[in-house]
Amino acid sequence: MKILILGSGQVGSTVAQNLALMPNNDVTIIDISEEALSNLRDKLDVQTVLGNAASPTVLAMAGAEDADLVLALTRSDETNLVACRMASVLFNTPNRIARVRRSDYLEYPSTHPDYPSSLDVFDITESISPEQLVTEQVVGLLKHTSALQVLRFADDKVRMVVVRTQKGGLLVGKPIAEINAHLPDGVDCQISAIYRNNRLIVPTASTVLIEGDEVFFLANSAHVQTVMREMRPNEQRTRRVMIAGGGNIGYRVAKQLEHEFDIKIIELNRSRAEWLAENLDTALVLHGTATDEALMENEYIDEIDVFCALTNDDEDNIMASLLAKNMGAKRVMAIVNRSSYVDLLEGNTIDIVISPHLITIGSILAHVRLGDVVAVHPVRRGSAEAIEVVIHGDKHTSQLVGRHIGQVKLPAGCYFAALVRGDEVIMGHKDVLLADGDHIIFFVSRRRVVQELEKLIQVKIGFFG
Repeated sequence: MKILILGSGQVGSTVAQNLALMPNNDVTIIDISEEALSNLRDKLDVQTVLGNAASPTVLAMAGAEDADLVLALTRSDETNLVACRMASVLFNTPNRIARVRRSDYLEYPSTHPDYPSSLDVFDITESISPEQLVTEQVVGLLKHTSALQVLRFADDKVRMVVVRTQKGGLLVGKPIAEINAHLPDGVDCQISAIYRNNRLIVPTASTVLIEGDEVFFLANSAHVQTVMREMRPNEQRTRRVMIAGGGNIGYRVAKQLEHEFDIKIIELNRSRAEWLAENLDTALVLHGTATDEALMENEYIDEIDVFCALTNDDEDNIMASLLAKNMGAKRVMAIVNRSSYVDLLEGNTIDIVISPHLITIGSILAHVRLGDVVAVHPVRRGSAEAIEVVIHGDKHTSQLVGRHIGQVKLPAGCYFAALVRGDEVIMGHKDVLLADGDHIIFFVSRRRVVQELEKLIQVKIGFFG
């Protein structure tokens, strides 16, 4: 596949690294920074073109006429959208994915019969909204306060939750087989992986959970809270939430949750704070900065259940989170873009570090993986993945359809996590016969086996026996 990547920032370069490692991919990167392109050439087997990605001349130089896919991932929405339009009209590139940050591009209503949304004007085939993806992650974490990650699959019928076990959980200190003795009738879960001291343990019925284990489990979305009780003692319900930063993400989180929680939102820019006050119903808007110790004390930070640092500045988010934790906030989470910071901070003083780039990259990879891949979620800072696929074909054209789960030989490091068929969520039943249209969620502990998984889920073309 010939792929053009526009932009060599953190998202663009990480996507390039993923795609360049896949066989048969011919990757070309366009950027205005020669230094950034030079760094990529030194690390990856890719071609680079210096110039503005929205220029038809530059796109032509990069080989847009022969490209199968354009990934427009620059920091400029306008550049990404114009480039996709150029790729469609001038070069007939079949697939065009744009990273779009501004909400008005996504939400502005269209009355034109040929363009159902404003984005359709630019002929993009898919849009990736980092702000919306991060908002969904933050909202999920606030609804399941003890979780480290909450991942949605199959239109949110099933969720994968990452949680650290704590003394007092019903299953802690006991073998996994005993979980059925605790769960109510009709509630099921699948423990897909356990990390203990950063080492993977493939769970079996006899595996004993101990305090401090990082557990990955799947459950019907309606039953997540019940299953959480197996891993940790019941915690007081989240009521008070403080958000630092009233930008797109801070506003969206507050808007979605202001009728469920008592929300305070701190915004430094006065005009933005006034806008927030006018557009939020019950949330309390404060003008100031979350690194102001006096303001935090006056707003009773020691009574806050969850503090969320959601500004655009990594350092501000880190310092505000550390201050909030030190002053008594029960749980803190922060958006941090720099991957080196994420590795240093997560699990230490800051309870949850959210990486927008990892979330965005997962969404992009779902569009470029072979086979019918619905969702890709990087976990453990990108070293592992949870993948949802739809299987197609029959016993002759598929290596999965028409076979029992227990008969399928998966690549080493790849595990069945759950199966969704219609509204039914099925877990851990090796005698289940796989059928065309089933959604399967896999946990992949080693990303290098993803290529083998892709081969497994593909339908054989031209086989009629």
